[in-house]
Amino acid sequence: MKRPDLDPETVAWTLGGLAVAGAIVGAAVVFLGLYNVSARVGHFPGVGPVLHTTFRNSVDLRAMSVDDVPELTDEMAALGAKHFDAACADCHSAPGRGRTATMRAMSPLPPHITQAVGHWNPAELHWIVREGVKMSGMPHWPADRDEEVWPVVAFLTRVQEGMDGAAYTEMTGMEKTAARDFAYCTSCHGERGATDNPHIPRLDILSRTYMTEALSAYRRGARDSGIMEHAATEVTPAALAEYAERFAGFAPEGGSVNGADGDLVTRGRALSRAEDSTRVPACAACHGPWPDQLDEAFPSLAGQNQSYLGQQLTLWRDGQRGGGRVRELMHLAAEELTDADIEALAAYYASLAPATLNETAEAE
Repeated sequence: MKRPDLDPETVAWTLGGLAVAGAIVGAAVVFLGLYNVSARVGHFPGVGPVLHTTFRNSVDLRAMSVDDVPELTDEMAALGAKHFDAACADCHSAPGRGRTATMRAMSPLPPHITQAVGHWNPAELHWIVREGVKMSGMPHWPADRDEEVWPVVAFLTRVQEGMDGAAYTEMTGMEKTAARDFAYCTSCHGERGATDNPHIPRLDILSRTYMTEALSAYRRGARDSGIMEHAATEVTPAALAEYAERFAGFAPEGGSVNGADGDLVTRGRALSRAEDSTRVPACAACHGPWPDQLDEAFPSLAGQNQSYLGQQLTLWRDGQRGGGRVRELMHLAAEELTDADIEALAAYYASLAPATLNETAEAE
């Protein structure tokens, strides 16, 4: 049987009618509230699997190569665990803990962290933590610093390996009920503001003025750090000032815990005084050792963790640090630094005995 020819005008009118009908239905759904958004009802059958498949393929397409994943050390995992406990466990619970009734009532239901890690590789986990997942309540990383995400990924890989509740409590260093107390700070920075975790700065060498301004900058979002911005917004401004004063009240103790090559330290010392180059200003003029009294709004670097110093100098050079009153000065001071310069400067200052700004000195 011969198929009848389609009249173009009829086709056009039919398609136009369907479009108008669709628009009317869509408007009714949006403006008359016909679609039930209740979390009790959930999605229509089949929508969930479609969304999950879309999610899976989206991550597969956009995640970096696994060859670009850095070494995920235990120290990174310890930092990531503490941030997870403060920022993520309210939705995903934690190893050794169940889900609360409130968690179970969320739609979509956030999976328990032991399920959420699934079979994702570290590159995929990095993309998920950094980017978040729209329409799921999963937030993106609240800062633009990709390197900060890796400690959380390091922690998640330990969960994949079967972390239990005891190991989680030991790694986080505090009970959940203490999260809004001073223990919230000491779990990362140590009871007296000193830590040997190379990814966390020691605070006992810093002044109250510097710490108060830094914490205020984190709270305002003027200084970029997904970890510290969250921490600073967990407590009141008054509490931040109190914490700064308490940490500043501890006298730095101990010698340097950072071993470094002697030639590297020597080169860093020369760079800090601008002895062999005019392209890099003298770091010591603001950070010591210096014979004159220095402004306590500047941080002491003596005895600071070497890895942390190197990371911060790299951020300054790359234009990703800010928040302080003299941030433009630091951007200009760091913009000519090479990777070798940064390594040497970090090694030199880490080799000094821990000391506050105007007490910084070199061994005789």
